[in-house]
Amino acid sequence: MPEKTQNILKLYVVGQTLISMKAIQNAQGICQNELDGWQLDIIDVLEKPNLALQDKVMATPALVKAEPPPARRVVGDLSNRELVLLGLGFLADSR
Repeated sequence: MPEKTQNILKLYVVGQTLISMKAIQNAQGICQNELDGWQLDIIDVLEKPNLALQDKVMATPALVKAEPPPARRVVGDLSNRELVLLGLGFLADSR
């Protein structure tokens, strides 16, 4: 039986700033309402800088679709759900 690919999103933040907290809240809402079955890992770059380097995160907050490939990234407070879903490859660009 083939191994099931996990659906993983990683949210990189720096500390408990207002922007970080807003991004966490927005990412959790997107996962609950739009992305059933996706795991959200919240990573504080101050505590685990090596993970940010591994995923090539240069700015925060950053939401990374880690699994399944291809990796995709969205940077910002994630308040525009449509742009987040488009940036992560969950929506097709209708332009």
